[in-house]
Amino acid sequence: MAIPDYQSLMLPLLEHAADEQMHRTREAVDEISDIIGLTNDERAESLPSGSTVIANRVWWARTYLKQAGLVELPKRGYHRITQAGLELLATKPEKVDNNRLRDYPSFQEFLARKRKKSPKPESDDQDDESPETPEDALHNAYNQLQVEIEGEILAQLKGNSPYFFERAVIDLLLKMGYGGNRQDAAKAVGKSGDEGIDGIINEDKLGLDVIYIQAKRWEGAVGRPEIQKFAGALQGKRAKKGIFISTSSFTKEARSYVSNIDTRIILIDGERLAQLMVDHDVGVSTAGTYEIKKIDSDYFDE
Repeated sequence: MAIPDYQSLMLPLLEHAADEQMHRTREAVDEISDIIGLTNDERAESLPSGSTVIANRVWWARTYLKQAGLVELPKRGYHRITQAGLELLATKPEKVDNNRLRDYPSFQEFLARKRKKSPKPESDDQDDESPETPEDALHNAYNQLQVEIEGEILAQLKGNSPYFFERAVIDLLLKMGYGGNRQDAAKAVGKSGDEGIDGIINEDKLGLDVIYIQAKRWEGAVGRPEIQKFAGALQGKRAKKGIFISTSSFTKEARSYVSNIDTRIILIDGERLAQLMVDHDVGVSTAGTYEIKKIDSDYFDE
């Protein structure tokens, strides 16, 4: 099953607290995960911040319920249902969401504070119905930006000259820790053209081992015959490691072939190449930095 959004977790959280006892929220996350039947993989799914998705959504559900006065936070990391929360459960609601929380004045005040902070001249109430937590929204927006910038990088690589492509590969390998220094790497990549090998680069700065490289802008998927040719060239050099870099993709047969031979060949297609360039800051610059802050509970613990 898909991990429920934070609004869908409001009712399970309230029902879990219906015994009127003080509950540790961290433990409630695991118990609610059991109740709704999450798999181990779903429980482990995480956000860039390091928090698991289910924990993040339960904590946001708790935050919104607290803003409506349906739960209280008696001490750090704990929550307890309030009389208002018990009264709501007594009505046997089919769901509890932000629309239901609007019945409570304290939640309306909370929404007013949100609107005041909104960069829009007039905040749209529909924003409050989003199933995403703020952290989910940031994560999804970040992923969308990544996809767009990676697409632009790939288009630039395909549109520029072969020399530029070779230089970009050199820059990437250096950022990843290969090649020793730029002068040595520049001499290696794109120079040999020997029997299906475009270049040789040191695996480490001391040059204890070398990696053979094939780096080409390609039209159409790279098939098994090209990979076999590269593997044969590596065997001719008694080489055990190779990287085949392409701006296009690799066929299923090509990927299957490299998984069944002794020589270690890594296939980097255009999509993966663009991802690596973004990850290692090659051809991109930082447009802005946002710090995500959370409450330091220890500070407020008397």
